[in-house]
Amino acid sequence: MKIAQLAPPWIEIPPKAYGGTETVLHILVEEQVARGHEVTLLAAAGSQTAAHLVPLTAHSLLEEGFSWRDTQKEREYLQQALNYIEAHDFDIVHTHLSSGGDMHLFPLLSHLRVPHVTTLHSNLPFRSEEVPPEIKQGDIARWTKHVPIVAISEQARRHQGLPLHFIGVVHHGISPEQYPMSPEPPEDYFLWLGRFVPEKGPHLAIQAAKQAGVPLVLAGTISMNQEQYYQEMIEAQVDGELIRNHGPAGYEEKLALMGHARGFLNPITWEEPFGMVMIEAMATGCPVISFARGAAPEIVSDGETGFLVQNVEEMVQAIGRIDEISREKARAHVRQHFSGAAMAQKYNDIYQKAIRNFKAKHQRSATLADRKSPS
Repeated sequence: MKIAQLAPPWIEIPPKAYGGTETVLHILVEEQVARGHEVTLLAAAGSQTAAHLVPLTAHSLLEEGFSWRDTQKEREYLQQALNYIEAHDFDIVHTHLSSGGDMHLFPLLSHLRVPHVTTLHSNLPFRSEEVPPEIKQGDIARWTKHVPIVAISEQARRHQGLPLHFIGVVHHGISPEQYPMSPEPPEDYFLWLGRFVPEKGPHLAIQAAKQAGVPLVLAGTISMNQEQYYQEMIEAQVDGELIRNHGPAGYEEKLALMGHARGFLNPITWEEPFGMVMIEAMATGCPVISFARGAAPEIVSDGETGFLVQNVEEMVQAIGRIDEISREKARAHVRQHFSGAAMAQKYNDIYQKAIRNFKAKHQRSATLADRKSPS
């Protein structure tokens, strides 16, 4: 199959640091190439891939100094990419929606003469300041009905604030071989890892660990405009003994922290559309205790790969039961349901469906045109 993958222009593929959408896209593209598909990746220069790379910028837009709010620059990038796609032969086009500027895809794709799907990586609608004015003021429904959307979880599909045309759901996948399981028994600590923002619940992880009397390691980055939250709710609780702050964790550090932790605490306070960190932890054999919000119930098998809880009190109880979870079963769960191979196969099925729907739609349009034409 000839596949065109259109990446957002802000970060290279794969990302040098944080970039959830870009990480997943890299895994998908490499898996598709390994399966024998002819894949073209349209992305920022500096991207690394086994696919045929078509770089459309000198550098990623963030490296060039553009702001996320410069949606006009992204529109120019997307238009250039779709012009390239129209001029070449592809069976399917796969685009990705994760920030306000990506919403230019809706009007642009509504006229594309090639079968296409778009994965929605974030919840809609975005914050008003992130949405291009011309998109915000227009009638979005007249465009969205023409764009087949893939949700990254059933929860994400159900909780969208715009009228979208969903064609399917595909959970994110990782490469399990890149998340080795430690042969050593876990050490005596629990782990929280992510961005220090209230929605990720690090303050609640601290509260649960203190109530349970277990050591907790925090590993994360301080988000912009969250310095006060970090200082008051996190830093003030760190004592270097029961509550330890590792700081930002690189790839190898993250693997070591997950692989040696007794369990991973995920007390999220928002409807997170997926949650890559949960499958990463389980891939190393680390059981996950998560609030039953967002996509967590689709990722964690309660009582098998971790526990789903409603509040801090239930999290404390689950901490006391963590040794009931088989680390081997947690890893096997990821291999079966959240591998790059599983993700690629699901997308292949959706591509075939999108192609059939596209051909049927255009056949109907041609038939109607024939009926209306004078004899």
